[in-house]
Amino acid sequence: MVIIDAAKQIMMALRSRKNLTDDEKEILGDLHTQLTTAIAISEKEVDEINKIEERLNVIQGKIMCWERYWPMIWDSGLDEATEYLNAADEARQVTKKLEILCVTEDRKKEMLQRARNLLQISMGRLQEEFMHMLTKNRQPFEPKHVPAASIAVNEVSEISLGDKLVGDSKLRKIINRNSEEFTINLVQYDVIPELRRIANVMSISGYADECSLAYISIQRSALDECLRILEREKLRTEDVLKLEQVSLKSKIKRRIQTMKMFMRVYLASDKWLSEQIFGELGTVNLVSFAEPVVLQLLTYFGKAISTGPKNPGNLFHLLDMYEVLAGLLPYLDSLYSDEAISQVIVNGDMVLRGLADSARKTLDEFEDSIMTYTMREPSAAEGIHPLTKNVMNYISALTGYHETLDFLLNDHCVEHPMSAPSCMSSGVEEENIKEHISGGTCKLSPMALHFRAFSCILEYKLYNKAKLFKDASLGHMFLMNNIHYMAQKVMCSELRFILGEEWIQEHDWELQQHVRNYTRVTWSPILSLLKDDGNPSSYAVSKAHVEEKLRSFYLAFEEVCGAQTACSIPDDQLREDLRNSTSLKVIRAYQKFVERHTDHVSDEHMKYSADYLQNRLLQLFEGSQLKIMA
Repeated sequence: MVIIDAAKQIMMALRSRKNLTDDEKEILGDLHTQLTTAIAISEKEVDEINKIEERLNVIQGKIMCWERYWPMIWDSGLDEATEYLNAADEARQVTKKLEILCVTEDRKKEMLQRARNLLQISMGRLQEEFMHMLTKNRQPFEPKHVPAASIAVNEVSEISLGDKLVGDSKLRKIINRNSEEFTINLVQYDVIPELRRIANVMSISGYADECSLAYISIQRSALDECLRILEREKLRTEDVLKLEQVSLKSKIKRRIQTMKMFMRVYLASDKWLSEQIFGELGTVNLVSFAEPVVLQLLTYFGKAISTGPKNPGNLFHLLDMYEVLAGLLPYLDSLYSDEAISQVIVNGDMVLRGLADSARKTLDEFEDSIMTYTMREPSAAEGIHPLTKNVMNYISALTGYHETLDFLLNDHCVEHPMSAPSCMSSGVEEENIKEHISGGTCKLSPMALHFRAFSCILEYKLYNKAKLFKDASLGHMFLMNNIHYMAQKVMCSELRFILGEEWIQEHDWELQQHVRNYTRVTWSPILSLLKDDGNPSSYAVSKAHVEEKLRSFYLAFEEVCGAQTACSIPDDQLREDLRNSTSLKVIRAYQKFVERHTDHVSDEHMKYSADYLQNRLLQLFEGSQLKIMA
């Protein structure tokens, strides 16, 4: 404007002169033309600045009105949301135009600063709206529902080619060039276009990073919630010890399948969602969304690896993690082909090796826990020892992971060769137990060799426990109960195919030995009272001698029955078999004795009938709280 005013004064001065040369007249004409053009441009620019200022005032009104009360814009309606998005985009356009214009004047500088402030405010608000919409419209995603849903192809309502889907469905089947993937909606489907609109505006306004960070933050929070649900459903020690074999095997299989499908479906769904929101934005690298999710999952797997003492109860969780991660890594590699994500997946291999190492150490810790278990004072009603139940239930549950364990233990085969029969001997000393878990070859699977070692150590502990009984018959009954339990557990589970028929035959023979030893120690002394000394004829035996034998028999019988009734044989079939075999021997011997000495035995001295004796014998092994001092 100053230049224009100076030019006007020059023209007025030239015109005031009366005698102008032709050159001066030509200069004056040119100056007039240029001055007229400059004045026109200046007036147009002033008019444009005024219009921009008016436009800026309108934009400021639309943006700042939401700052006063801070309601969520998209909750107020799509019309309001569209108006705000347009205002934010206009703030971007005005800022860009003012940056192009010469901003040497104070008024223009002030307007540019206002436009930038409004753009920043609107971008911050859109980021908040974006996060709110993702959180509010999050779809519940419980891992336990995934397997059933992912198999139910007939529930898929929309199928599309390429990686693009049109339509709404809870379960979506995407067919792409490389594989078939199942995805679900992680957020309400109808909000995805709105999320995409916000992402577009923020991206072209130079705020793509802020939008990406908002998305990653919310999705990581959602994944954390899903992983917490998954953690609550993990197999626990009490399940291993209490569940029946069929139920336990089913639970293990379902758990692993759930985790595998959860990881696959969640990752595919998260990838699909990020593509729907950000896929059209050339300024955003979609792999940047996958990397935090993958790292988060690897952290979850890594938590299963403990640097402290290995709790045997955690082995199932470790094996779950190993099996799932081993199947997940190749899937990740196929899902994300970008080199950046491949570098992250390398970390997964390290986590996988850590899980394998922890699993092996935990198995070693389990073996040590058997060896160092402290046996307490025995009781007649003890039945199956808790250590026997725990060990057999534990290894029975592990059969659900036999392929994984065989793979992990393959390099450790020589550490646990097939146990020798001598380990079952009561004469094995603790410091020599390792020597007795030797011999044989690695013809059995690595897991079978470990399981044989566990059973061998368990039997060593049981034999030492049996020594604590003062009554040898109770010691044999204790071993009978526990060996029978071990054999039944193997025969009625997958352990039969792992430990093998030879193991079963060995322990069946061992059980029969304990039955014979029990009978010999317990009832042979009593039955000997019903034998005739020197095998004389019944006529040569005095009546007093016969009566004394009967009294001795009755006293010994009552003493044994009192103690044996307090004993416990939990297995119905074993208890019934032992009662019947004992009853048969005792009643037959008693009846023969009475028949031989009919002339010397009166009803007065026949304290018990054969029926009474049989009834008493059929009450044996019910169990009580009677303590037998060691």
